[in-house]
Amino acid sequence: MNKTLETLYSHVSVRSFEGTILSAETKDQLLRAAQSGSSSNFVQAYSLLDITDPGLRETLADITNSAAYVKESGAFYIFVADLYRQAVMLEKAGKPLDGIRTMESLMVAIVDATIAAQSFAVAAESMGLGICFIGGIRNDIRTVAKQLNLPKFTVPLLGLTVGTPLAKNGVKPRLPKKNVYVENTYDKKTMTDLHDYDAIMRTYYSERDSNAADTDFTQKMTEFFSVIRRKEVGEFLKEQGFRLE
Repeated sequence: MNKTLETLYSHVSVRSFEGTILSAETKDQLLRAAQSGSSSNFVQAYSLLDITDPGLRETLADITNSAAYVKESGAFYIFVADLYRQAVMLEKAGKPLDGIRTMESLMVAIVDATIAAQSFAVAAESMGLGICFIGGIRNDIRTVAKQLNLPKFTVPLLGLTVGTPLAKNGVKPRLPKKNVYVENTYDKKTMTDLHDYDAIMRTYYSERDSNAADTDFTQKMTEFFSVIRRKEVGEFLKEQGFRLE
């Protein structure tokens, strides 16, 4: 097994950091890795905000409900799905913004930002650093956008803590191959047969070192998606100039 596969297979979310600040050189290397990811039509529809202001970082940490590790990590970033640059280009050319406003364009920006974030994360882990993606920045997406001074046609998509791990959890068992991989056509029965995986996850949750629980994958997912979460995100996207059509 090569080192890249070892890095990918050993991924865990790190929520305990030493607090050592990342060097400028390390930050530059990680940024370059993020920029090296694929981009649809080379749009590069994302931006990366490095949150270095202590007050702003504390505000964002409180919004995410992840204060301890957001404030303690070596760096905290916000990845933004960003079509503002392209909107400015169109405006300067005297052209309408209809091509920017579509759901398809928004999806391009979301995919671009996500690929950049994953490339960044893999690079960080290859350097012995730990990371944790923070979706909690969307808990109050309007306040986050205001705090970051985000213009139209941008969406704060996710946060990312990165730093020297103080502790790591064990790797979580992923879905079995049969539940995620098929050839040619979707197999509804196989994809949703989670009996074996639920047994694996029930053992995992009951035996893990912290936050042990009597649950399984199906139970957790049922509980999670039984609640409508972050209802304001759709309206925020419209406010940012996107048409959900």
